[in-house]
Amino acid sequence: MSTMSLISRVFGKYVAEICHKTSISCQIQPKRNQWNLVKSGKPGINGKSYRRIVHFKNEYTIEPLKVTNLGGRDPVTGRLVAKGIGGGIKHKYHWIRWVRDGPTDLNEPPKKDKVLAIIKDGCRTSNVALIGSGSHMQYILATTNMKVGDIIRTHKGIPLNPVRAYEGDSYPLGALPKGTIVHCVEKYPGLGGSLIHSAGTYGTILKRDGPDRVIVKMPSKREFSLHQSCMATVGRLSNTEHNLIPIGSAQKNRELGNRPRSGLWKRKTSQYGRKIKSIPPVRAIGPDMSGLKQEKLELNLSLATRNCNIYQRIKLDMFTSASRF
Repeated sequence: MSTMSLISRVFGKYVAEICHKTSISCQIQPKRNQWNLVKSGKPGINGKSYRRIVHFKNEYTIEPLKVTNLGGRDPVTGRLVAKGIGGGIKHKYHWIRWVRDGPTDLNEPPKKDKVLAIIKDGCRTSNVALIGSGSHMQYILATTNMKVGDIIRTHKGIPLNPVRAYEGDSYPLGALPKGTIVHCVEKYPGLGGSLIHSAGTYGTILKRDGPDRVIVKMPSKREFSLHQSCMATVGRLSNTEHNLIPIGSAQKNRELGNRPRSGLWKRKTSQYGRKIKSIPPVRAIGPDMSGLKQEKLELNLSLATRNCNIYQRIKLDMFTSASRF
């Protein structure tokens, strides 16, 4: 037997004994170029703007809440979803109390609150007012002429005659007269003001729509038919010059939390210009939609056959006149 074969046999036995006594564990590493499909919602859908996360507490408080800026990234995956967002000055969030509670009995006087302070909030365009009565305080959106020391009223009853309301007062839509300027209007009774929050905007009460509905004109010129028990706050929102103030510099735009754009020149071909559209019809919003009338469009067969006969007669006359010549 040669020396090389003897050495290989001994070495093979030694390696086999080592592998039998000790177990070697290995882990398969995933491929680096593996494509993982991540489902992420589009910005603006279901209330997701991917700009900030507000850390709310279990109970309502007037203390400013902490905010985590997202910068356009998904909070779970960390991937960039909304472009053009990033940086900005960090602001604390003031918790707005959207529901205005008050008595429902018409014999009881309205609930009175005093305006304690008017604050500029960095997380919204309009100013914020701190109101309180007794030991309870809360934040609401401030109106244009609201001042410290004003008394505002809240009542949920609907009397036979419309009430005389002032700025900051909250009443149901059915209790306010026609032409009243309102904001923070409820879509559904008891769920809090969800319409008209931007600075300088307001809605207008136009008319009544049936026995228990009121038509309100939105800032977008659209008209909504809401239930008369939906609460609304009287007055125009504060900071009316918000849309007139220019940004002025790129640094100010970064402070607002907006990232720079490409800066490339884009051709204005008017292909995708503004389209003048008619105002859509009145949209009825409410939980009870059974009493609304649904119109059906039906084809009138007699009118269609008459138009067809007229067309054939005109065509026959043109053919006969052409054959004469």
